[in-house]
Amino acid sequence: MPEGLALALYAAALRLLTPLYLLRLWRRGAREPLYRQALGERLGFYGGASTERGRLWIHAVSLGETRAASALVAALREREPGLRILLTHSTATGREAAQVLLRDGDALTWLPYDTPGAVRRFLRHWQPRLGVLMETEVWPVLQNEARCARLPMVLANARLSEKSLRQGLRFESLMRPAARRLALVLAQTDADAGRLRAMGALRVEVAGNLKYDIAVDPALIARGQAWAARLGRPVLMLAVSREGEEQALLDLWVRQPLPRPLLAIVPRHPQRFDEVAALVTQAGLALARRSTWTDEPPPQALAADVWLGDSMREMPLYYGLASVALLGGSFEPLGGQNLIEAAACGCPVLAGPHTFNFAEATELALAAGAAERCATLGEAVTRGLTLCADAPSRGTMAAAALAFAGANRGAAGRMADALLAVSHPTPSPP
Repeated sequence: MPEGLALALYAAALRLLTPLYLLRLWRRGAREPLYRQALGERLGFYGGASTERGRLWIHAVSLGETRAASALVAALREREPGLRILLTHSTATGREAAQVLLRDGDALTWLPYDTPGAVRRFLRHWQPRLGVLMETEVWPVLQNEARCARLPMVLANARLSEKSLRQGLRFESLMRPAARRLALVLAQTDADAGRLRAMGALRVEVAGNLKYDIAVDPALIARGQAWAARLGRPVLMLAVSREGEEQALLDLWVRQPLPRPLLAIVPRHPQRFDEVAALVTQAGLALARRSTWTDEPPPQALAADVWLGDSMREMPLYYGLASVALLGGSFEPLGGQNLIEAAACGCPVLAGPHTFNFAEATELALAAGAAERCATLGEAVTRGLTLCADAPSRGTMAAAALAFAGANRGAAGRMADALLAVSHPTPSPP
């Protein structure tokens, strides 16, 4: 199909779906009120004229991408202290996490829906000097309108799985031109770079993974370790869990002989906190929710069977608490989660068979001895219980995890240099 026809059909379909998209956001806002705020921004409507143009624009769709962007923002500010940033997001967790990154002169808004009118209004209003999309966010209309506006666009910390490449090539009339219009792609790995070139990207450089450069709060790690010492028993944690994994784990857990370690569960999505709490209660286990105390867990929490990590921006605390972490998203065919933060906190990780979204980081962690792979959740629980009873082996894995995380840092500086070079290109000699 010709590119122009494909783009026109895509844009027409999104226009027709816009009312349903807004309705979905409104319904989701019943559980997460931030989704109901500034709905006009989703369509490119703003309250007044932009107060400043020429910001460097970074789009981080959700929480994980925003945390990765924090390392990039810090490196950019080191190189250009007066830099003004425009941050955009698609999810409430991303937008909320971005608040701590803002300085005077920065701006925060929703990414507009990928229709021509919304994108044009967005670009006219903000007039950024450079657009940076984090990880996997390539939008056909946005790329086309940025080209028309002569705005260079960069895909940073870019990753692309084999599955995503196959899916993208089904719509190559849309995705190849969008990838081709990127001024630069900064890929995480050689494998990602090869797949991105296959998708159509012309200029691809391997810069590493920003998530190794994310600063973890040592105070949170220390607090988690102090709570673990108060407990006086090991902690097995399901970290960043996805739907289906919690119930499967609880079914296995209630069959384990007493005494058992404390089981901690930290769901990926905050809207599922109550759902997971109900699953724990239905399993007949005593539950303590992190949200019910402030500084120190009360006596009833110390005696509980399960802790639910129903708080935001405290993953280093949970990794400090845990003796061993089971990697969420890897025990169902969901692609796994980022285990780099766990490694930076010195927490041993047991991964399931499904880690294709973070394949290279997982393989490197396995090779370094920072993580182990288990074929099933049942195998992971058995191995986790063994490690909980084996402090020397846990200590060896923890030391390997810290070494692995430290050895792979540096992507933030490399990406910041590349972005500023695109933003301020070197003049051609006369």
